[in-house]
Amino acid sequence: MTFTHAPFVPFARPDIDAEEIEAVTACLQSGWLTTGPRVRQFEEAFAAYLGARHAVAVNSCTAAMHLALEAVGLRPGDLVITTPYTFAATAEVIRYFDAIPIFVDIEADTLNMDPRQAAEAVKAFLDDPRSQARDHWLPPALRHPSSVVRPSAPAVGRPKALLPVHIGGHPCDMRALEQVATRHHLALIEDAAHALPARHQGRLIGQAQSSVAGPSSLVCFSFYATKTLTTGEGGMIVTEDADLAERCRIMSLHGISKDAWKRYTAEGNWYYEIIAPGYKYNMTDVAAALGLVQLGKLEKMWRRRRDIAQYYTQLFSSLPELETPTEREDVQHAWHLYILRLHLDRLCIDRARFIHELRERGVGASVHFIPLHLHPYYRETYGFQPHAYPVAYREYQRVISLPIYSAMSDADVQRVGEAVCDIVRTYRR
Repeated sequence: MTFTHAPFVPFARPDIDAEEIEAVTACLQSGWLTTGPRVRQFEEAFAAYLGARHAVAVNSCTAAMHLALEAVGLRPGDLVITTPYTFAATAEVIRYFDAIPIFVDIEADTLNMDPRQAAEAVKAFLDDPRSQARDHWLPPALRHPSSVVRPSAPAVGRPKALLPVHIGGHPCDMRALEQVATRHHLALIEDAAHALPARHQGRLIGQAQSSVAGPSSLVCFSFYATKTLTTGEGGMIVTEDADLAERCRIMSLHGISKDAWKRYTAEGNWYYEIIAPGYKYNMTDVAAALGLVQLGKLEKMWRRRRDIAQYYTQLFSSLPELETPTEREDVQHAWHLYILRLHLDRLCIDRARFIHELRERGVGASVHFIPLHLHPYYRETYGFQPHAYPVAYREYQRVISLPIYSAMSDADVQRVGEAVCDIVRTYRR
C-alpha cells in the first residue's frame, strides 16, 4: 500500500547550491583539475577551522586511515584495538597490513567503543602474552591456530594502536582513550568519518590537544557524499606531528618527494624522487573547490541538523516503543546520523518491516551498522560467533537511522516524524 504521492524523502542528500556549482565551474575553467592550489587552500582552511597544525587531504577516509596506520609503522601481526560496530573501512585498513583487529564491545548508550574494555584488552596483551586474559580478547581462530589460519599468517604481536570510531557523530570518551594510549605508548588514530563538527569536553574532534596522547595521534575525516561536509569522495588527515603529516602527504601520491604537484607550475621542476612505494590517494582540486565552500557552510548545516534532531527527539520521547539517541552532557553531537532504537517487545513488527513501512510512507531509512564480526570474512577468518560482542549484537538488531540532513525542508522533517509515529500507533502491542 502506498500512503502518499508526495516526493520521496531520501535517507540522505548533499546540501549543494549555486555557490558550490560556481566554485567547481571556476576550478574546471582554471585548467587545474587534479591536486593543486585549491587542495592546499582546503588543507589550510580545514586545519585553521579545527585549530590543528597539519591537515593532509586525500580521496577518502579509508585512504586517510590506511595512511595513518602506515605512518605510525603498523606491521604484520601487530594488534589494533577497535570496535566491531562500524563500517567495513575501519577494520579493513588494519588487514591491509596483515595486522590483527582486536574488537572490544561498545557502550550501550553511545554505541562507541567502551574505553574500559579497551584498557583491559591492551593490559591483557602486555601483561602476559600467554595468559587466559589474552585469549579472552584474541579472535577465537587465533587462540589455538589450526587449518583455519593460513600457514603464512604472522605471529600474534603486541598492541600498536587504538582506533576508535565516533559513531553517528557522538564523540567517544577521548580523555579515557587518550590516557590508555599514553599509558601504554600506543598510537591513537580516530575514525572521525561521522564527527565533523563534534566536540568532546569543549574541544572539537581533531582540534589541537595537550600532549596527552603523545605525538602518534592522527584524526581521519570523511567527505563522502552523505557526510556532514562533502567533496563527493574525499577525506582529511589531521595531526600535530609534522613528520607524520609529511609521511602521509608523500605516501598519498606514489611516495614521490614533497610538493610533487608543483612540477607542473611555473616554479616547478621536472625532477622528482620516489622515496617509498606509495599509493594513489590524493584529492583533486575539483573536490577541494567543493570542500572549501562546504567548510564555510559547516556550522550552518550543523545547526540545521541539530534542530532536526531536537524535533525528532521531542516528538518521539513520549512513545515507549522508541528510544531516542543519547547526547551526553560533555559533548556536542555532530548529528551525522539520527539512530533511533526500537523496543521490539512493544511492537508486533520487526525492524525490517518497520523500514518497509517507512518506505511505503515515502521515507528512506537505513541501519548503522551490521557489526563486523557478523560478516562472512571476519566470521570465517577469525571464528567469531554472533554473541561475541553482546552489546553490539543486541543494539544492532533494533537500530534504525532516519533522514537527517541540512537540505531537508520543514515539511520533509514533519513527514518523517509523522510516518514514524503512525507506524508505532499502527503496530504497537
